Amino acid sequence: MKLALLLSLLAALSLGAPASAKASVERFAVLIGNDAGEPGEQPLRYAASDARRLYGVLRELGGFEPYNMLLLRDENAATVRSSLLSINERVREAVARPDTDVMLLVYYSGHADARDLHLGKSRLALRELVQMVRGSAAKFRLIVLDACRSGSLTRVKGGRVKDPFALPEERLPGDGLAYLTASSSSEDAQESDTLGASFFTHALVSGLLGAADDDGDGEVVLDEAYRYAYDATRRATSRTLAGTQHPAFRYDYRGSGRVVLTRPRAHDPSRARLRFPARIGFLVMADHAEGTVVGELSAGSRQRQLSLRPGRYFIRGRGSDVLYETTLNATAGRALEVDVTRMDRIEYARLVRKGQRRSGLAHGPELGVLARTALPNEADPCLGASLGYALQLEHFTTRLRAGGCRGGFENAVLTAQSSAIHLELQALRIWDPQAAPALSLELGLAAGGTFFTQRFDTAGQASTRHSLAPLTAIVAGLGLDLGAGYRFALQLGAETHFLRLQRQAWQAPSWQAGFALRGTAMLAKEL
Repeated sequence: MKLALLLSLLAALSLGAPASAKASVERFAVLIGNDAGEPGEQPLRYAASDARRLYGVLRELGGFEPYNMLLLRDENAATVRSSLLSINERVREAVARPDTDVMLLVYYSGHADARDLHLGKSRLALRELVQMVRGSAAKFRLIVLDACRSGSLTRVKGGRVKDPFALPEERLPGDGLAYLTASSSSEDAQESDTLGASFFTHALVSGLLGAADDDGDGEVVLDEAYRYAYDATRRATSRTLAGTQHPAFRYDYRGSGRVVLTRPRAHDPSRARLRFPARIGFLVMADHAEGTVVGELSAGSRQRQLSLRPGRYFIRGRGSDVLYETTLNATAGRALEVDVTRMDRIEYARLVRKGQRRSGLAHGPELGVLARTALPNEADPCLGASLGYALQLEHFTTRLRAGGCRGGFENAVLTAQSSAIHLELQALRIWDPQAAPALSLELGLAAGGTFFTQRFDTAGQASTRHSLAPLTAIVAGLGLDLGAGYRFALQLGAETHFLRLQRQAWQAPSWQAGFALRGTAMLAKEL
């Protein structure tokens, strides 16, 4: 529900472009974010922070001065109403100055229905909000609603839905009012825990930071920003349970031209710039992997640069089968190239365990060698080979593994050769240490059986024996990503075999637990 609101804010931003030489444009903004709705409504997590993010972009790249901006977070209807009346009074004072055009942008992110904004336990009618903005003395007014069913506002009388519009850059329209909404009149606007924002606000902010600059001229115009946010929102929400979200807009104004929302290139001396390779989508987080998401570039975006505050950023790129990660320090006035060849590569199974692979499943074969200490029916270690297949899910891994080895024993009476073929199913929990991105640790249990064949060489007669012994094991291992989907792994198991042994010829066979240690070295390919 926050998406459309954000889009409107973006439009307002572009309207705040500099005026012609004959007039100046003074821009005012009221940004409202409310996580709390009415009793019974689930609290939102990112409405207030979305308003703060948009406030920052408008201030830093959109030409809005802080003294002309109000940021209201979790306030009630009475406070919002009085704030709008107060800003309208300041607008009237600005309009009275000669050669000054004024623009007013009002943004809301939070709970709403088709008629009212839900500001905690209080309500503010959409009709009243529209009347206060429409009645402003500002030459151009923009309302942005990022709320559920906010598309109902686009049906206010006099409105009509058309293709994304552009406003004149030289001066504000003669008289104008525009609305942008995050969703249609029947849809819920959606938030993302991964992004820490509403889908639409996140897309809009990313576009304003430079991702929407399709022609590469250093300016993000309204048409570019709207199309980028609209496409990104539809693409991201198409994979959610609630379904695809469709931002909408309506406008009623006179004028035409090219409206600039932000000018990232004009702020290059005081900003840091990150340049990204093509055909890979990237997320940029502040400081570390769990930091706030500050921007995103889709794989298909033609513009491959973002304008950011100087600082430390964690970069995550999503290739078709590999996740790229690194941390960079961005400094003011410099363009820093993001080079995937210098980034950590996180292969298939690791992506699944981190919940970051779309399929949610990685799998592949394993081949290696094994060595096991002697069991009670043997005297020598058992050496052989192992073959397996692993299925890796987000929270645990299962592995079906078969192995064979040969050993034996010798005493004063006879010499025996023993071969063992085992089949087991392993269930494991795997951890990926943050300090060593290429390593993984595993711990789990195994159960199965071993088929033994014993052949004897003796002066008397001793027929070949076959026996089947159940086994259980505790296993632990260490894995190393080699790149290109290959992994090397070492595993150690503490095994218990339940053997049917005959100690003396005149004694009947009896069951006995046999303990052994087994080491396995494997080369795996993850598909």
